[in-house]
Formats: sequence, structure tokens, C-alpha cells
Amino acid sequence: MSTIDPTARIEDGAVIGEGTSIGPYCIIGPHVVIGANCRLIAHVHITAQTTIGDGCTIYPFVSLGTPPQSLSYRGELTKLQIGQSCTIREQVTMNAGTVAGGGITRVGDRGYFMNCSHVGHDCQVGNDVIFATSATLGGHCEIGDFVFIGGLSAVHQFTRIGPQVMVGGVCGVRNDVIPFGLVNGQYASLEGLNIIGMKRRKFTRERLATVRSFYQKLFHGPGIFADRLNEVQPLAAQDPAIAEILAFIGDGQHRALCLPADGDDRH
Repeated sequence: MSTIDPTARIEDGAVIGEGTSIGPYCIIGPHVVIGANCRLIAHVHITAQTTIGDGCTIYPFVSLGTPPQSLSYRGELTKLQIGQSCTIREQVTMNAGTVAGGGITRVGDRGYFMNCSHVGHDCQVGNDVIFATSATLGGHCEIGDFVFIGGLSAVHQFTRIGPQVMVGGVCGVRNDVIPFGLVNGQYASLEGLNIIGMKRRKFTRERLATVRSFYQKLFHGPGIFADRLNEVQPLAAQDPAIAEILAFIGDGQHRALCLPADGDDRH
């Protein structure tokens, strides 16, 4: 049975799942669907065509589905989709999509969003991510599974961050970050591979050595980056992680690739 505090305002048309509790002073719009066994602690605002999966916990002063912060927005009813078992801490904001960007912002399962973090319009965020305090995404970003974004870091619009990336704190991420990458610095540069994260994903020593060797050849070998990239293409057969990195690089469209600070960026 759902429990709804008498001070909460649930507009006609909203759907509240079995076992979900809506705390004091929450405001739920008419197109919102909240799954089973969620907990909205207090003062949560949810609007637009927002869908929230089962088992999410949402803390005070969170705002979900608010209009995209885009000059192209003209008041259309667009979507925000949040997966299951997410924890969304105080003052987190997630905007709905824009018509031009596909009309939907997506957030995966089991995300942990610390206070004041932000997901901009039309972003696609994977599963098992962690956004530290005030981690911020501009519009149209793509964030892979198991990504950690450090506190006070900001990701520029249209930037892609591959799976299992670690972004340090107080970083401005302006370029695409390869899967398994570790980036740091005021304007993020590639510092290596996220070895700790890879070990947590059960990479063996042999696999780590193979991927490290590939990384060194691609980012620190002789010659310019474009030539090295061509030379390492056959290494995709050595390990699925290498194939994933090369495919990610090949799919780039809007942003340049994040490289080591001392790397050659002529690509």
C-alpha cells in the first residue's frame, strides 16, 4: 500500500506504485509515473513526463523533469526516464529532453547522485554510475556504465564518457573520454587507465597487461596520434576492452578525444 503525506500534492493522472511513500510537501505532476517501493522523503518536485523505476530513494529539494535549459525549448511535453534502485540526494536536478534532441533524458539503474549534481537535457546516462557532489552534465552528454564523476566536475554538452571511466574532482571535461580511462586536471586530460575500476570488474592480470600495452602504444608511442591509431587497429582482436576503446574512438562526432597532457592531439 502506498502512503502519501497529507501535505503532498499529487495531480490527477499521476501514477504511484505499490509500496511507495510520498513525504511532506512533495509535488507530483499529472504525467508522472513512480514505480513500486520508492521513497520520496520530503519537498520533492517531479514534473513533465517523468518515469521513475522501482526502489528509488529521493531526498529533499530534488527537482526532476523540469524544463530543459535550452533556448530551443518552446514548452513541449518531453520526458525524463530514471531506472530502478537509484539514490538521488538533496538538491539534485535532472531536466527533461528537448524535441530537437529526441525528447527524452535517460538515467539508468542503481545510480548514486550526490547532492547538487545535475543531468542536463537529452543526456543518456548508464547504469551503476556515481556522481559526486555538484557533478554536472551539459545537454546531450552520453555517460557509460560504472562511470564515476568527481565532485565539482563539469562535462561539456555533447561530450561522451565511455564505460568504467574515473573523472577526478574539479575537472572541466571538454573532450570524449575513452572507456576505462582515468582523467584529471582543471581541463581534464587522460592520465591512464582506471585500473582500480577494471580490477573491480574482474579483469585478470593478463587482461590488464594486454590493455595497458595497447594503451601505451596508442597514446605514448612514436609518431602522431592518427598514425598510431591506424597501427593498433589489429589489436582489437586481443581483448574485448581494446575493441570497445577503438569502436568508441571511431564513433566520435561532436568532440575531440581527450588525450594525455603531453600527447599529440593531431587527429
